[in-house]
Amino acid sequence: MRILVVEDEAFLRAQLEQTLRGAGFVVEGCDDGWLAEKLGLTETWDAVVLDLGLPGHDGISVLKRWREEGIAVPVLILTARSRFSEKMAGFAAGADDYLTKPFEAEEVVVRLRALIRRAAGHASSTLSCGPVVLDTAGGRVTANGQPLHLTAQEFRILSYMMHHQGRVISRSTLMAHVYDHAVNRESNVVDVLLSRIRRKLPVNIIQTVRGQGYRLALPNA
Repeated sequence: MRILVVEDEAFLRAQLEQTLRGAGFVVEGCDDGWLAEKLGLTETWDAVVLDLGLPGHDGISVLKRWREEGIAVPVLILTARSRFSEKMAGFAAGADDYLTKPFEAEEVVVRLRALIRRAAGHASSTLSCGPVVLDTAGGRVTANGQPLHLTAQEFRILSYMMHHQGRVISRSTLMAHVYDHAVNRESNVVDVLLSRIRRKLPVNIIQTVRGQGYRLALPNA
């Protein structure tokens, strides 16, 4: 499941990203309202955590634009504002749920899973590449209908690549989405993880692009 976290407080954003990755989500973060608006319009997300009080271009404006453009992604708003009128403004703009700071990061996980389950009843929650199917709502991967037994790190890296099918992804980008802590750039942990995933797949959909990184696609695609 791919989550966008939009929060300008660096410490809180890092805490949310770490907690969500630990719960099995693929997470990308940003601290800018204009960039968030663009990401929401141009990329696919299973849910968004959106701070209301962004500087320059606030969360309400971002959310209104998404809804005007028909973007129906579930949105959980975070804010330091607790007044009833501002909560209503968030819901009027198209928010699906609301949390007032401070809060426990684990509660965000619970709220997001509920929003994603609700949305899954109205839209497909699966991604596929040949015989390999990723169930973003259930956090499962199957191949030819049979479950694949992946470690948490294997699931994270395969999920990220499934969400970016056809794109060349660098080793450093994959490393950043698998590990929450700094890892030696010369480390071969990504290569090891991809090698293990390849052995578990019935067809090699993970291609090595020499000098650039990796791409997930069907053979000869």
